Order: sequence, then structure tokens, then C-alpha cells
Amino acid sequence: MIKEKSKSNKIVEFIILIILLIILYFSYQYYQKNNFNDFVRSETKPYTSKFIRDKNEKYSEKASYKIESLEYNDSMFYKKVKVEKNTPYKVTCMVKTKNIHSKQEQSGVGAQISIEGTNERSIAISGTQDWQKIELIFNSKNRDIVNIGFRLGGYLGEAQGEAWFSDFTLEEGIADTNNEWKFACFIFETTDVNIGNNQIKLDVTQTDKKDIADTIKRFENSCRELSQGKMTAKCDVYQVETPISKLSYDEEFGYYVAPEDIESQIKSTIENSDYDHIFVVVRLRR
Repeated sequence: MIKEKSKSNKIVEFIILIILLIILYFSYQYYQKNNFNDFVRSETKPYTSKFIRDKNEKYSEKASYKIESLEYNDSMFYKKVKVEKNTPYKVTCMVKTKNIHSKQEQSGVGAQISIEGTNERSIAISGTQDWQKIELIFNSKNRDIVNIGFRLGGYLGEAQGEAWFSDFTLEEGIADTNNEWKFACFIFETTDVNIGNNQIKLDVTQTDKKDIADTIKRFENSCRELSQGKMTAKCDVYQVETPISKLSYDEEFGYYVAPEDIESQIKSTIENSDYDHIFVVVRLRR
């Protein structure tokens, strides 16, 4: 009788052990899926988007951070970061997107890096695109804490779709005391866009190019003269033959060229450059 009781106890203990192991396994899986490492989840429409750590869709060994919005929403992971005042910083990450589109025909909405509560942002990725690096360069100004966010949506708009973020980096820059400012001027020779089912094609003329060259020369001279030699400007001019095929729209200002509209055409030129500012010249009217 004692032996049978002892055997029965062992079976019960074994069953309890199996149950505990199953609980631990699912607890670990839940932790892996919902461990956001001090990132705060934020969304305009609460409980609309899904935030998870995705170990199946990842850029490197660590699980990516995924935001999925089946409905239009503005959602982000953000983290409070201490910064030095009046210091430049660069934030980078890898991002992958699937079926992302904005609620309105508006630039700056999609998968992006942004400073929470401001309009400071990287380019916004839309559509379905494989892993790519995006970056945000900002100055802390009078701030000692910023909320750096990885966002599906935008400061002034909402988006729908799926976005994965991975491999975050934050680099502190050094203030540039060089008095020579470098500018890049990209002249897009052709604008070929569809607006309201109307195909509109516009070309920059030779007269336009001469006017641009004269304006750039006056700008360089003015910088030197007005600053009494304390600031000089050097402008490199690039002529882009690939047409602009998309324009962004703003209800207040109408159609305009946003960074997302020309990023693919100029990326290879500016990727490893040290330009302080970039100008883009296009013809938008006949």
C-alpha cells in the first residue's frame, strides 16, 4: 500500500513538473514577443495597432520590433534618451515595410524615425520594401532629453500596413566650426507626374539652367560679402535626367517636392558626402 502511494506521488509530481515546464515555456515565449527594452508604445487610436517582437522577420540575430496597423493609425515605439544640449546627433535603423499607405495623399507619412512630439523625422517609407537603412540627423538645441521614436504614421497623418524596425544606433556628432558651407543643387530636367488622372510633363529649359547658374553664383558671392568673409558657400550642381514621377500634396500649399519623392535619384550622390544643405530645382508650371 505504501509503495503504491509513493508511486502515485511520483506520477503527480511528474505531471506538476510537466505543467510547470509548459507554463515556463509559454511565459518565455510571451516575454520574447513582448519585451520592448524600455521602449514605450504610443498610438493616436488606443488599442488599434499591434506591437510585437518578431523573431521570424528580422534583419540580424535579434528579434525585430514590429508595428502592424490594420486600420489607419499613428503608432510608434519611443524611448527617452538623455542628450547634451546644443549637440548634433544621428539616429539610424533598418526598416522593412509591407503594404504601407497613408490615409491622405500626404508626404512624411509611413515607416520612419522621428522625435516624439515634433515634426523632426527621417524619410518616410511606404509600400512594400525590403530591409533598408534610414537615418535622422537632429540637433538637441536646448533639450537634455528627447523621445526617439520608430513610427508607422506621421506627425500630421496616419498610415496602414506593417513595419519592422531593427539595429538601432545613436551617434553623437561634433559641432563643425568650418566656415565653408557645402551645398548640393540637383536640377531635375523633367517632371512627369499624374495628377487627377492627367499626365503632366514639364521640362527645365536652357534659359532656366542659365538663370539657376546665375542665382547660385550670386548666392555664393552674397554669403562671402554679407558675412565679411566669415562664411563662404560652395555649391555643386548635378543635373538629373531621371524624371520626377511623384509629387506630394498639402491642403494649404498644394503640390510640392518632398524628400521621399526624389530620395532614390539623389541617394547615391549624397550618401557618403558632407553637404550641409541640399537644394532641388524642378519645373512645376509651364
